[in-house]
Amino acid sequence: MNTMEKNLLAEIADIHEVPEGAYNIRLNGESQGRNTTANIDIISKADKDGIDIIVKPGTKHESLHIPVIVARSGLTDLVYNDFYIGEDADVTIVAGCGIHNCGDQDAGHDGIHTFHIGKGAKVKYIEKHIGEGDGNGHNIMNPTTIIEMDDDSYMEMDTSQIKGIDSTNRITKGKLGDRATLVIHEKLMTHGSQYAGTDFSVDLDGEDSSANVISRSVAKEHSVQKFVSVINGNNRCSGHTECDAIIMDDAKVTAIPELTAANIDAALIHEAAIGKIAGEQLIKLMTLGLTEEEAEEQIVNGFLK
Repeated sequence: MNTMEKNLLAEIADIHEVPEGAYNIRLNGESQGRNTTANIDIISKADKDGIDIIVKPGTKHESLHIPVIVARSGLTDLVYNDFYIGEDADVTIVAGCGIHNCGDQDAGHDGIHTFHIGKGAKVKYIEKHIGEGDGNGHNIMNPTTIIEMDDDSYMEMDTSQIKGIDSTNRITKGKLGDRATLVIHEKLMTHGSQYAGTDFSVDLDGEDSSANVISRSVAKEHSVQKFVSVINGNNRCSGHTECDAIIMDDAKVTAIPELTAANIDAALIHEAAIGKIAGEQLIKLMTLGLTEEEAEEQIVNGFLK
């Protein structure tokens, strides 16, 4: 890897040297390094691009890094990754994607990630998307995450896309068993003429299953965002979805929360709030010596933390 690619790798996955534990690093559609452990195996798919990640039952406090970098204009990378998390395992997975495009053609990455989470297992999944480059080509990312959760399992999903992605359609689907818990935190910022679509859909099929979906976003300039969140309560369960957005300049934000209760004991809540930065917030920071632009930046950074 060259210096630019190494810097991008550090930004999306906090990798500054060879990471500990299991990892698979992908650059321009090809593997750039792989390591397995006694408890985590990584196997290339035979029929299409992608990998199978197998975490043995009972694995505790291990990590897996699977970052992707696209640094070639005109390249669209498509991968299918399947995660098989054994019963009672407890792992952290870091999956970031960075695009560096200095050409006139579009560059993109589409990742189809499917999680099969065993009974009583715990997963923390971190995904960071970044685009950069001074070319005229667009940076495009379309991540799809499909989550199948067995009884008593837990998954926390933390995703962020703060800069440089011109177009994205982010799809997340979950199906939960008894007492399974899914927590999703999304942070998103768009600017220029960028478009970002988010589509969450969770089926609470299990008794006492729960989901908490929270999105915080900032839309600047002429960018467009669309947030759709669907929770289906098919058993005694609890679900909460929240979209909180700051709109600036001539941007446009659409929020569509949808709840369906198919059981008398399904407790479902949705919240959606879209608004501009409050004037008193700007004034307070400007009295401390900040310019209006600096004050806006401070407010936005705090909002997306």
